[in-house]
Amino acid sequence: MHILPQILFFCILAYASWLFAKNIIQIRKNILLGTQEDLTDQPGLRWKNVFLLALGQKKMFRNPLVAILHLFVYAGFIIINIEVLEIILDGLLGTHRLFLSPLGNLYPVLINAFEVLALLVIIACSIFLIRRNGIKLKRFISKDLDGWPHSDANYILITEIVLMTLFLTMNATDRSLQLQAHEHYKNTGDFAISSLLLPLFQNMPSTSLVWIERSAWWLHIIGILAFLNYLPYSKHLHILLAFPNAYFARLKPMGEMDNMESIQNEVKYMMQPELAPTGEAAPVKFGAKDIMDLSWKNLLDAYSCTECGRCSAACPANITGKLLSPRKIMMDTRDRAEEVGRNIKANGGVFKDDNKTLLHHYITTEELRACTTCNACVQECPVSISPLDIILELRRNLIMEESNAPQEWNSMFSNIENNFAPWKMSPDDRDKWATEMEG
Repeated sequence: MHILPQILFFCILAYASWLFAKNIIQIRKNILLGTQEDLTDQPGLRWKNVFLLALGQKKMFRNPLVAILHLFVYAGFIIINIEVLEIILDGLLGTHRLFLSPLGNLYPVLINAFEVLALLVIIACSIFLIRRNGIKLKRFISKDLDGWPHSDANYILITEIVLMTLFLTMNATDRSLQLQAHEHYKNTGDFAISSLLLPLFQNMPSTSLVWIERSAWWLHIIGILAFLNYLPYSKHLHILLAFPNAYFARLKPMGEMDNMESIQNEVKYMMQPELAPTGEAAPVKFGAKDIMDLSWKNLLDAYSCTECGRCSAACPANITGKLLSPRKIMMDTRDRAEEVGRNIKANGGVFKDDNKTLLHHYITTEELRACTTCNACVQECPVSISPLDIILELRRNLIMEESNAPQEWNSMFSNIENNFAPWKMSPDDRDKWATEMEG
């Protein structure tokens, strides 16, 4: 009978691990639906980005107070996972506080550190809940967060508070049982935070304390495993994807746009026909219309998006009331990738045309035309996401494949083609004008 809890724990752990791996593999498949792009150069600089942006959260410290609160949650999430390792081993081996003996006096020091972090996480998450639902900051009440995105953030914050509360309750009842000299509960000494809860349990019999402690223990670890499997469906997937996204960030200057190689070649071959290769196939498509036309990095960006809204808050088009929201661009891209992934899975690994595309069905022409390509969204993103790359590719498809551009743009394109400038002035007239200005 004593082995039944271990068997039950193993089954829960195995199922949760399998389910998480399955979901992560599916997300990887969805990301790799994008086109190839080599982002493996300059590994030293890429690792620097990982440490500064993902681990150090460099961009978050533009707002120090929010950054510190977020750091509490982030550090608590990472460090307390060390404690989770002990819980997992205890669950599998049928032990209790397995690390107490080998760590000795260091053990209560670590647990105290975890408890302080747990309290800070509770405080930070409570403040974040108030900011989202009480103060109602503009970027948190935007219509692109209506429904699930708004609820998702609240679910995570509430879950963090509950998990940390269970952790402190588990330690408080554990210490109460130690003080009653219960044989199963080894003496650890007082804990920094949970000791404050001891008066709540001082008059309880040991049977009730054991029941509360075991319930908190089971709910804590099951909650963590449930949270782990919630991540693939949540914006909080950035907890995991921020690291590869920072590593594979594009290292070129922020204002530098990618030229279309196929167009460059067309111009080069027109100017120098002798360089044109024989039998080269014409480009199938210009720009991007659906997620399969985007780079895998664009799709990784979409899955890494935290939906924090800093990009939209900084976007001049969004500020002036235009339809564009860089955050919505990323959310729509992720939603379409998920939809295509389900389509492929349902049809035996082959995509069946669903008469939908990212362009038009998710992201409208009006949104794309509103973008000024100022890079404010890219500058503000704490995890190095570039909505602009997606916007440019979709806009290129609009113009080059559908000839869908305002008359003002067409006039500008014609001037650039004929006069080498956006203005309707020949190079000679511009030289003359410049000479007159100097005189």
